[in-house]
Amino acid sequence: MNAPMLSFDEALARLLAGARPLAGVEEVDTFDANGRVLARDQISTINVPPHDNSSMDGYAVRVADVLEAGVRLPVDQRIPAGSVGHSLAAGTAARIFTGAPVPAGADAVVMQELCERDGDDVIVNHRPRAGEAIRLRGEDISEGQVILPAGTRIGPAEAGQLASVGLARVPVFRRFRVALFSTGDELAMPGEALREGAIYNSNRYVLRSLLTNLGCEVDDLGIVEDTLEATRAALRRAAACDLIVTSGGVSVGEEDHVKPAVEAEGRLEMWKIAIKPGKPLAFGRVGEAAFIGLPGNPVSALVTFQMLVRPFILRSQGVAEVMPRAQLVRAGFAWTRPDRRREFLRARVDAEGTLALYPNQSSGVLTSCVWADGVIDNPPGVAIAEGDVVRFIPFSELLY
Repeated sequence: MNAPMLSFDEALARLLAGARPLAGVEEVDTFDANGRVLARDQISTINVPPHDNSSMDGYAVRVADVLEAGVRLPVDQRIPAGSVGHSLAAGTAARIFTGAPVPAGADAVVMQELCERDGDDVIVNHRPRAGEAIRLRGEDISEGQVILPAGTRIGPAEAGQLASVGLARVPVFRRFRVALFSTGDELAMPGEALREGAIYNSNRYVLRSLLTNLGCEVDDLGIVEDTLEATRAALRRAAACDLIVTSGGVSVGEEDHVKPAVEAEGRLEMWKIAIKPGKPLAFGRVGEAAFIGLPGNPVSALVTFQMLVRPFILRSQGVAEVMPRAQLVRAGFAWTRPDRRREFLRARVDAEGTLALYPNQSSGVLTSCVWADGVIDNPPGVAIAEGDVVRFIPFSELLY
């Protein structure tokens, strides 16, 4: 008797429970840290900004000297960014530029558009309030503050924040190593003549790209001959990596050899999940390497990777937050034939701000993923009426 299918949530929980965080840590130049995961909290040793500074070009003044518009003040100093002025005397103004330290004694900056220069004087045509146009010392980051916790995946903004407190090198987990191969004698590579009965191997390109986006070090073993012996040999070679990812051959057909090969070389823990697309998915271990076998249909391979393999890899990399963020968006369509499995429907936001559904949701139509902005996470057996609010996960949450 066949075991019941696992729900999506059950499968995800088992995958995440089986993720083994990386132990290796290395220091890298902050220039090269994009996509890496911090191994330790990063603490600022300085305040950002390091001093009160002007947020615009204008004139630094004492508020008490400008109690009404039209006040004339002598300009006794000029302070460009990168220089430090002297204390501002009562009844005077300082010409100041964006980013320059505000001189002691000044408590406001009046933007230059509200001032009129007249020889050595400035006419201030605006009554400022205390603190106007001044960025305070430490208002962004204070000394001793944890600016990025361990488990943060570094992107452009994070790299900039590390640089803003002077961190030239940062500790990160080593790269996650993934072995990738496809199975199927029907597969051909782009550039080869397409023989009768063959198809081009799109999954290799999809999965390699997804793994690269996640900062993985990919050992691409190519297309493995569709025999049990060849599949077992590929698994033994791949076991030197942290994770083995395959596509195809995880069903129960006579030519589906991945499942028995993993069982012979290691152990298989699950392989039926109640999701659409992507019902056949294998999870287990070969030696110390985790194994995830994806279905062969291209949309199934892409979506199951995004929804299940991506969080597994992120958790293994030490990332704290691994789940994509969904949005609530109104459907501009009706979905009247829901599946008993949890569905991930390819859709995109139209000009009216509602979701349009790709007309062909077949697991073999990769065009649906090119056309779409993301997927609708639809619970089992739930029909969608036009105007219903649904959970929409943009691809921007799933590709990196």
